[in-house]
Amino acid sequence: MTGSEPVSIAPQAAGRSSLLQTVRDALNGSHQDYTQGSIGRALLLLAIPMVLEMALESVFAVTDVFFVGKLGANAVATVGLTESFLTIIYSMAMGISIGVSAIVARRIGENDPDDAARSAVQAVWLGLAIAIVLGVTGSLLAPRLLALLGASPAVLATGTTFARIMLGGEVSIIMLFIVNASLRGAGDAAIAMRVLWLANGINIVLDPLLIFGVGPFPHLGVTGAAIATTTGRTIGALFALSRLVRSSGRLHVERKHLRLDLSVLRRIISLASSATFQMLIGTASWIGLVRIMSTFGSQALAGYTIGVRVIIFALLPAWGICNAAATMVGQALGAKNPDRAERSVWMAARYNAFVLGIIGLLFVVFADAITAIFTNDPTVHTYATNCLRIASFGFPLFAFGGVITQSFNGAGDTWTPTTLNFIVFWLFEIPLAYLLAHPMHLGPNGIFYAIAVVFSVLAFVSAIIFRRGTWKTQVV
Repeated sequence: MTGSEPVSIAPQAAGRSSLLQTVRDALNGSHQDYTQGSIGRALLLLAIPMVLEMALESVFAVTDVFFVGKLGANAVATVGLTESFLTIIYSMAMGISIGVSAIVARRIGENDPDDAARSAVQAVWLGLAIAIVLGVTGSLLAPRLLALLGASPAVLATGTTFARIMLGGEVSIIMLFIVNASLRGAGDAAIAMRVLWLANGINIVLDPLLIFGVGPFPHLGVTGAAIATTTGRTIGALFALSRLVRSSGRLHVERKHLRLDLSVLRRIISLASSATFQMLIGTASWIGLVRIMSTFGSQALAGYTIGVRVIIFALLPAWGICNAAATMVGQALGAKNPDRAERSVWMAARYNAFVLGIIGLLFVVFADAITAIFTNDPTVHTYATNCLRIASFGFPLFAFGGVITQSFNGAGDTWTPTTLNFIVFWLFEIPLAYLLAHPMHLGPNGIFYAIAVVFSVLAFVSAIIFRRGTWKTQVV
């Protein structure tokens, strides 16, 4: 019997050692060819830093509201209303990111790093042009935009400067999205992760200092949160851009890539326009939900803001697995291996549903304690708890559907998820939320139920379309 024990123990030890090595490689950055070898290992190498990157991005979503929550419901409502408009900026940034990530991944899969670098630079030029126009416009029109969403006079007095800074500094948001997406598409996920570590670290340190006026820092209230966040993002974006010119990376930008290349730019715009429309449809639906929610007053809106921030905190890391699947799909199609692309998607979808399902269960059980961290107002706390608890039931299917949707994008098929978003979010979710909230008298809870239902519907429809396989023939 003793002679057989090493035989059974050794494979387990070897498995643990292999897993730990994979984790170390993922965090340090791996030069593995993702078009060959174990799909499971490739997904882990990409997903671990991408999940951590998105987790850190989600920290942006909760750090401000954690500290601002100490300032009262009007301050939290200010953050919620401003973020509703920033979702449009996020949509445009994500749209460009989807386009450049798909092209970079395809070129890397085709073993053409030169065109991959050129594509990344063209996306940066496009993003800068858009950011300048929207940043100036948003800063000038900030109070009118807040009023458009139903902000009370008290919220306008509290949050106008906050909104001006956040909307005016959106160039940092767009640059972070575009450069990190280029790095992810090339397989340099660990670098993108470190960029978010830097940006978040700065934001977390500056937030309490500027909001509450700690030590020599001025007491700026909610305005301090805007300065802290924008500063962190700006420094992070500059660091990300510096990583593009290093010679040791998968994506190496040289002087010859800096000139404007209209043919490459047109390819990016073609993909990015439909992807941006896709993101705008999806995220603008949240603005519709905010507008319905604002009819129930600042406390309901503040509770919704807290609940959604915590939900985003959970969903963004799950989106990291979605991005890993998209990179695998793009590179596998570039290497003329669609079967590997499909197997990668189903494997990633199962992983994602399992992980987010556990998180959803924890949120259901501990929703009351979690939301109590962000507010002392009992009414706001009740709304936030209901939002978190109800929406969490849709987490597993959101995770599954998210991988499939992002895989369409990774293949360059951006119109399929665009059409799905329009039908599910605008023709179904918004009317359902209004129906449940008002005619059926469920109040804010009706909006939360609509969110959970839509998560599930989108997953089922996406899976059915994915099985048809038309995405495998997409030309990028």
